Amino acid sequence: MDEPDVVFVGIGAIGRHMASRLVAAGRSTTAVDPTPAAREWAAAQGIPAIPSLTGAPRAEFVVVMVATPDQLVALVDEALTRDDLDGQRWIVMSTVGPDAVREQGARLTGAGALVLDVPVTGGVARARTGELTLFAAGNRSTVEFARPVLNCFGAVREVGERVGDGQAIKVVNQHLCSVHIVAAAEALSLAGELGLDREQVLSLVENGAAGSWMLSDRGPRMLQGTDVEVTSTIGIFVKDSNLVADAARQADADTPLLDLARERYERAADAGLGARDDSRVIETYA
Repeated sequence: MDEPDVVFVGIGAIGRHMASRLVAAGRSTTAVDPTPAAREWAAAQGIPAIPSLTGAPRAEFVVVMVATPDQLVALVDEALTRDDLDGQRWIVMSTVGPDAVREQGARLTGAGALVLDVPVTGGVARARTGELTLFAAGNRSTVEFARPVLNCFGAVREVGERVGDGQAIKVVNQHLCSVHIVAAAEALSLAGELGLDREQVLSLVENGAAGSWMLSDRGPRMLQGTDVEVTSTIGIFVKDSNLVADAARQADADTPLLDLARERYERAADAGLGARDDSRVIETYA
């Protein structure tokens, strides 16, 4: 059996489109995901999929799109049971925070792997089209060697050679995303309370000084019902806003706006909306 170019771990809402971009570019790809529904999706796309890294053939690259720091730890635990990590290039693209990627990256490096810290932003829409923004941190020559893989996903923005700095930039990114989504929800809720047509208000303000990418992307879904298509969950923003809060505490940074936004995501999750689209944070204003 030929070695696949890439083992792609985590074919969730964003990861599956990234894996598809690799296949479309002619990269032989094996997907890894413990979720049966994800593997069924992969099978329907003609992408080989298995439940565990332990069963994956050795690849030149391992791309990681797991959801949480704990999942990254578990994945590295699995990887370290193998004896073929030497020289393998690991590209951690999940949002897991600086500490997690440094700690797990050090474990992988100790086993001979080469590790890049490359979190992404742009959501499902830009994952579909290969227009994500990638914050690439790590050894420059390793980044260059991985560029044909990275270019499948979007625009590579090199941020330095220290693993963890990509995640630190993603922390800042997720601070803004967390606050902007809640700000959009609050503003559209206010429009309704003022007796205005919220759809009209959205169309009038989104392209002016008050506009934001999150307002234009999430706003239309906020005006739909609870069952709107899920592109990123409330649960993800509970996780991400807490990652931002943890990083801010460690840096002794003051983030009162983030704290208010985080409380809204947690309130939405407590209301049973954790698996719903993150636009449903607007329901906390009902």
